[in-house]
Amino acid sequence: MFREERGLLLASLARRFGDLDLAEEVTSEAIEAALRHWPAEGVPARPGAWLLTTARRKAVDRLRRDRAYAARLAVLQADAERDEALAPAADAGAGELPDERLQLFFTCTHPALAAEDRTALTLRCLAGLTTPEVARAFLVPTATMAQRIVRAKKKIREARIPFRVPGPDELPERLPGVLQVVYSVFTEGYAASSGPRLQRLDLAEEAVRLARILHRLLPAERETAGLLALLLLVHARRDARTGPEGEPVLLEEQDRGRWDRVMIEEGRDLVVRALTGGPAGPYGVQAAIAALHDEAADVESTDWAQIVALYDVLLALTPSPVVAVNRAVAVAMRDGPGAGLALLDALAGEPRLRAYPPYAVARGDLLTRLGREGEAAVAYREALEAAGSEPERAALRRKLGE
Repeated sequence: MFREERGLLLASLARRFGDLDLAEEVTSEAIEAALRHWPAEGVPARPGAWLLTTARRKAVDRLRRDRAYAARLAVLQADAERDEALAPAADAGAGELPDERLQLFFTCTHPALAAEDRTALTLRCLAGLTTPEVARAFLVPTATMAQRIVRAKKKIREARIPFRVPGPDELPERLPGVLQVVYSVFTEGYAASSGPRLQRLDLAEEAVRLARILHRLLPAERETAGLLALLLLVHARRDARTGPEGEPVLLEEQDRGRWDRVMIEEGRDLVVRALTGGPAGPYGVQAAIAALHDEAADVESTDWAQIVALYDVLLALTPSPVVAVNRAVAVAMRDGPGAGLALLDALAGEPRLRAYPPYAVARGDLLTRLGREGEAAVAYREALEAAGSEPERAALRRKLGE
């Protein structure tokens, strides 16, 4: 319950007092108080309201002790109220103002903040990760990550970034940044960049939770439906993606009976919503690709022609070497390994792929299928040098051994 309520508490307190540091501190103090009182007195009927009331009292007590601090926050509060009057929060679709968490989403991902700071702050405040956990996700020292988070909070405070949902004219520009941050959280959970496990299920599930909140608060935005659909359709395979020792299991070798069919059905329904009523967005297209994989009985019966066509659309929407790599693999499944390898070799000069292990792994796999084992070994060694998590490295060592 603390995990669920923490985001609500932070959002409400940050909106009221205009200061993330204060909100975090009194939220922690309120949870500490609950851990002391609830075992003896029982859990209150409305535990979230109990925590919020306790946190507010602690914040007020602190402000009374520090008049200069209180005066500065009063200015921030006046700014926020003025901005809210000028640009009312977007309607949630049910005649009510959206959850205050949405205001915190857009504050943490404000374009005035550096891109890396936005993601770090969102992981810290909305995903509820500790600073060392965020640091591990970004492969940086804890002290470096702490500085980034402090820098982002300071920027919000000094630039007087308001805790509000952008108006309708600002939303199209700001929403993609919010969605990208949530997608980045999921990507790290799907394939950890380092550590002893291939997947960080806690992180992936937090991303799904955040995507659900966004979709619930912005139901009319088709790309929020697309992002949630994508995350559900990919996360549905989580139990089949690793073997007994935590080793990676490739898509063609996965036991599809272990896929979460309830999650897949929910994702498929959301794909229809994401692709209906206008041009498709990148998350909706990626979700449609994931749905085709999830619907197929096996790799051989997968509609690879349709997947290639969807990658063509995605490449036009978001030109990216990573998308091009995925398209090349799909072409190899449709037209044979030689066709896919030619496309991958055409990307050899792309600097962003030098530290991207899936590129070298894909080349190694296609070279192996073509019987060019010496070249495949070179590709696998390149992938091994760039691989982060130990399960990935172990799998590549096995490929080299073979």
